[in-house]
Amino acid sequence: MHQFYDKTMTQANFTKSIAVNIPPTLTLTVTHEQFFELAQANRDLQLERNATGELIVMPPTGSETGNRNLDMEGQLWLWNRQTKLGKAFNSSTGFSLPNGADRSPDASWVRQERWDLLTPEQQQGFAPLCPDFVLELRSKNDTMESLRAKMREYIENGARLGWLIDRQNKKVEIYRESQAVEVLNHPATLSGEDVLPGFILDLTEVWS
Repeated sequence: MHQFYDKTMTQANFTKSIAVNIPPTLTLTVTHEQFFELAQANRDLQLERNATGELIVMPPTGSETGNRNLDMEGQLWLWNRQTKLGKAFNSSTGFSLPNGADRSPDASWVRQERWDLLTPEQQQGFAPLCPDFVLELRSKNDTMESLRAKMREYIENGARLGWLIDRQNKKVEIYRESQAVEVLNHPATLSGEDVLPGFILDLTEVWS
């Protein structure tokens, strides 16, 4: 069972919260505005919202997975710092996808031209777009089925390149727009191709 803070969903300003346990069989539906309020009030929780408005509460990332995430985020950040081609984001960043879902990839990147089209208010909130590049690292509690569905959703909503890294089986699934999924067994590196030109992700620490 997951834990989140129950709020009065019909109010713009939520009242004092109380902790509740949500049975796995219970579906909670919230609007984008309500989800944003929940996410702001519960920064220690990992929250997402699918295209139908269903609230998804995920357990915090384990220390080991968090360390791997940071390594990959750091590599992406350094490449972007050097090229200045766009904006790189970590796992705490939320995006409002075109289909209405609110998602937070483990790492992501948006081309500078697309980012500059957003208003300051849109940049400060959950940016209303799908990143050009997304990365998901499978954690102990993740199922491949749910992660694959999320990757397909990213591609359908405009992502040009996506990496699903399955550390347990040492495999990587590469998602590209208008192409079949490519599966790599225990690759040492991954190329950013023409989406992230010149970027090479070193997977040494991920597999160790």
